[in-house]
Amino acid sequence: MQSKKTILFLTLLSCFVFGQAQNNTPYWQQHVDYTMNVDMDVKNYQYTGKQTLVYTNNAPEALSRVYYHLFFNAFQPGSEMDIRLQSIEDPDRRMVEEGKSRIAALTPEEIGYLHVTSLSQDGQSVEFKEEGTVLVVELAKPIPSGGKTTFEMDFKGQVPVQIRRSGRNNAEGVALSMSQWYPKMAEYDFEGWHADPYIAREFHGVWGDFDVKLTLDKDYVVGGTGYLQNAQEIGHGYEAPGTKVKKVKGKTLTWHFKAPMVHDFMWAADPDYIHDTLKMEDGPMLHFLYKNDPEIIENWKKLQPKTAEAMEFFSKNIGKYPYDQYSVIHGGDGGMEYAMSTLITGGRKFGSLVGVMTHEMAHSWFQHILASNESKHEWMDEGFTSFISTLCMNKIMEQNKENPFENAYNGYRRLALSGKEQPQTTHADRYDNNFAYGVTAYSKGAVFLAQLGYIIGQDKLMETLKKYFDDFKFKHPTPNDIKRTAEKVSGMELDWYLTDWTQTTNTIDYGIKEVTPEGQKTKITLERIGLMPMPLDILVVYADGTRETLYAPLRMMYGEKENPYEGITRTTLADWPWAYPTYDFTVDKPIEDITAIMIDPSQLMADVDLENNLWQAEE
Repeated sequence: MQSKKTILFLTLLSCFVFGQAQNNTPYWQQHVDYTMNVDMDVKNYQYTGKQTLVYTNNAPEALSRVYYHLFFNAFQPGSEMDIRLQSIEDPDRRMVEEGKSRIAALTPEEIGYLHVTSLSQDGQSVEFKEEGTVLVVELAKPIPSGGKTTFEMDFKGQVPVQIRRSGRNNAEGVALSMSQWYPKMAEYDFEGWHADPYIAREFHGVWGDFDVKLTLDKDYVVGGTGYLQNAQEIGHGYEAPGTKVKKVKGKTLTWHFKAPMVHDFMWAADPDYIHDTLKMEDGPMLHFLYKNDPEIIENWKKLQPKTAEAMEFFSKNIGKYPYDQYSVIHGGDGGMEYAMSTLITGGRKFGSLVGVMTHEMAHSWFQHILASNESKHEWMDEGFTSFISTLCMNKIMEQNKENPFENAYNGYRRLALSGKEQPQTTHADRYDNNFAYGVTAYSKGAVFLAQLGYIIGQDKLMETLKKYFDDFKFKHPTPNDIKRTAEKVSGMELDWYLTDWTQTTNTIDYGIKEVTPEGQKTKITLERIGLMPMPLDILVVYADGTRETLYAPLRMMYGEKENPYEGITRTTLADWPWAYPTYDFTVDKPIEDITAIMIDPSQLMADVDLENNLWQAEE
């Protein structure tokens, strides 16, 4: 159960965020309050529900239409997800069998569906039309700016055989992985409606409060988003330690959850779940629900202290986790993040289990607290998560890698040189192939931050992440927001970086063109081969073993980073204007005294051709 302190914090935050719109300040966002009562039949995997949704329109204009997502309709033969799966050149291996779409083979008893059977607005019936995975609703009356309206809905659904993320009876035998399961109001923001059909990938949701009652077979153990309100009636490991739970008459139990200030609600259930808890001293209650399978129990026990370490790492390096619980739940088809929780497959080696937990938990910050639009800016979600979870794994698993992002850089270079790269501004569903999407979202997204640290300095990067969290938590930040935050922290101008890295496929390629003697000095000529500009760190190693670095700031940055190389003298050179293809400077030693010259000794600049970055004296 959440603390009074947390409720007060989230209430005040809600008032602040939504009060902004009323005061005519530039930022505004919508708000939803869901109340749902759901009955699940665990024998045929069909369920019915009643939903009351209070919608607050903080937009500066009235709304005459709204949209709901009906995600489960994607899991039907002939759906957009099915057709896309059949037409893409490299389909998700989890979703095909013998090269054919698993969705296409589903029978009527195996498909997923989600249908609205009645819908009213403030007591008046409204017209609505189901279009694939989206419900289009023509309102009985417009919702004025600053106004509220209440939708009453009846709906029914069938849980699909587990194909992607959600579903029943996944490959490891988990009965119910219930994500994307309810009619979910689409997001409306300064860009308009985001009623994207569910084709393959990412999401966007409205901040709000959830009050959910789930009724199902009493032998099933449930976990997921929110705080259980009736733990002493439920038991199953949620009851207060040392107390007894009365036996319930009948065949079902009703689980009552509340979740304040979230933009999604997931739950999972299985009759064979083991439920463990771990209360952190300065953090939330951690819940672990996993199958009672002797082959995985040891790893799941070992996972628990690592989960606490990860929670502590993220809270320290990004910002304090604001909720009072987090659940790691066995289910799904790999790893997927949800509010206050994650679904992960559990039959993994220990290192992999920790890795997927760490990545999905990191999404609690980059998506479930900093709620960027994943469909349009998937790299902010997956990339930032990959960046911080890589740092976390390097610490909590004692990997001690000198450059923990090496794999991300190598992945990006493979894509950049493949001819298949598309700009990061590409909608998540519109990538030509899964390879391009995956590398762009995860690897190139992680490199965005790692390379930003190269540009502004590692200390300024971590300061940027903390300020970004403080300024945009419980909001919907855009790419410009992380850029402006970095500018405020560093004092540099960084529009060039955001533009070239995310909106184009321009590459970084600098080289050492020539090293020539000039009497007792040496002239070094660098060249810019790629279109994307960057500042340069240059390392010079001398024959006597001494070293120095030289720093060529990029003129359009209008600023300089501090010396990142402790114990090595740095000389700051004149700015390099981007339009000049070459750049000359001299060092005050003869060429015979120079052993090697290297561009970017940190390897944090994503140069696509490293071979021309090193000059070595002939032996």
